[in-house]
Amino acid sequence: MSQPQASTSEPVQTASSLTFDVVIVGAGLVGATMACALAGSDHCKNLSVAIIEAYAPASPAEEYDPRVVALTQASQQLLNSVGVWNDVVMKRACAYTNMDVWDADGTGQIQFDCRDVQQNYLGHIVENSVITQLLWERLQELPQITLLHPAALTELHNNSDGSCHITLEDGRLITSQLLVAADGANSKIRQLLGIETREWDYGHNAIVTTVKTQNPHQFTAWQRFLSTGPLAFLPLQRDANAHREEFYSSIVWSAESDYANHLMTLTDSEFMACLGEAFEYKLGPVTEVAKRYSFPLRQRHAIDYIQAGVVLIGDAAHTIHPLAGQGVNLGFLDVQALFTEIERACERDLPLTEPSILRRYQRNRKSDNLGMMSVMEGFKALFAGNDLPVRWLRNEGMRRLNNISLLKSAIIKQAMGL
Repeated sequence: MSQPQASTSEPVQTASSLTFDVVIVGAGLVGATMACALAGSDHCKNLSVAIIEAYAPASPAEEYDPRVVALTQASQQLLNSVGVWNDVVMKRACAYTNMDVWDADGTGQIQFDCRDVQQNYLGHIVENSVITQLLWERLQELPQITLLHPAALTELHNNSDGSCHITLEDGRLITSQLLVAADGANSKIRQLLGIETREWDYGHNAIVTTVKTQNPHQFTAWQRFLSTGPLAFLPLQRDANAHREEFYSSIVWSAESDYANHLMTLTDSEFMACLGEAFEYKLGPVTEVAKRYSFPLRQRHAIDYIQAGVVLIGDAAHTIHPLAGQGVNLGFLDVQALFTEIERACERDLPLTEPSILRRYQRNRKSDNLGMMSVMEGFKALFAGNDLPVRWLRNEGMRRLNNISLLKSAIIKQAMGL
């Protein structure tokens, strides 16, 4: 297989050339939503859209997917606008009404309740595979979208007029006015274009799996901050329309790498015992555990989100620590911002190669993403500190915050995207 390469020269057109207004590389949650948003817009109905993806999504299994997302109401509204949210809820989703956060090294605790902001829930926990499958079904219903699958790019050429040429592994040549990189944290497009990133390892690995507990999860998202890293229990629900006690949760245990590696060597029984103790048996003993997966955590932020005719969205532009569950939500905010700019260009009959379109998108999203990343870094540093003054400060801060209703309500609304 030839190695990918970028070039500023224009390749020769062939009989296998295809031309589109927008080409999106990556049909995961963010890329597929971007394509559906464009194809479903009256203002963008004349745009031709292609989406390139190398792998088919995994179909949801009877067992829960260990990869889940905590969707805000803003993300829910976006998925509703592209016509998949009702199907997500019918398929499998769990609305959570409360959030309970506490410090392992003290008495500090914060409790959030959806009733404090006159809402029915704080957000939804949804498996990645559920959303991805429904987005792919939606992609294939929209005639403006051409799904190129399985396909992978090998070359990328920037043209003097601002458009791009992509060469696929099978030799096909794709021309686009606008190329959208939604190809993940290790974005090939970002690498081909030489877009630099600022990045560093957190020194943590995340362990994800599904567990069953003796007591029901109470439709609450639980998070305990341990000295080795945060542990989250996220509620799951088999039937979103059934009102019953539920006992399954998805866990995300972010631990210092050596400790995480140790946890992965334990038997299921040993792991369940450690997990129950780390969680202070809030839901009783852990009685079942599915297969565990572990991956290193790394923060990454592209110095630029744009080049002529190319834009980065989602993990291709930024990755963040999962402790607040904001990664996919930030990607969906990227989609909404870019969609708004493209829709405005279509209304004004501007070519998608117009540089101001991408500049406005970058101004909109870069500052917000950097702000959220800074907040997460601050949280991580605060809860990683074991000195007595630091422990006292965070516990006293949590205790006081828990008693300030107006401030808590403002935090909830911000987190929900309201």
